[in-house]
Amino acid sequence: MFNLSPKLANQTFDLKNIISQFELEPGIKIADLGSGSGYFTIEMAKAIGDGGIVTAVDVLESALETVRARATIADVKNIHLIRANLEVLGSTFLSDNSQDFVLIKNVLFQNDQKIRVIREAKRILMSGRKLVIIDWGKGVGGLGPPDEYRTPKESILSLASQEGLIYEKDIIVDIYHFGMMFRK
Repeated sequence: MFNLSPKLANQTFDLKNIISQFELEPGIKIADLGSGSGYFTIEMAKAIGDGGIVTAVDVLESALETVRARATIADVKNIHLIRANLEVLGSTFLSDNSQDFVLIKNVLFQNDQKIRVIREAKRILMSGRKLVIIDWGKGVGGLGPPDEYRTPKESILSLASQEGLIYEKDIIVDIYHFGMMFRK
């Protein structure tokens, strides 16, 4: 697994600008698949307000503990935590068609079963609602994992399309990442 320190991660992109591109609405349900230590989780929870809920999902208990601590410090109470292996369909225990928005960020590069992660996202996403995938760009160098671990944007687009997800637009992240929005 390849992680950036929180200090370095915050210097690589403008988090609020990225989240503004998600077009989140107050009161919605969000699943943050591969939440890590919760940088997106916390900001999305603030953006949707107390009437909504963000479910942070990660395979590492330590990452979820960090999300819990950061939420407490930020006085954000609309976050639910789930430990799950995203390569296993249904492992999130979220109901089918239960989420208004799903985010998969910096997860696919480190999974052999990328299609399974996308299927879990699709399973929990409501019809007509949005999925955003953000991952490390291949061939851009710089920060992050070695290039051989990165998957080309076109391959991720193909996998999502294969699952019936409709590409809507690119999400501008930074020079090291690509982002794409899909609709179910």
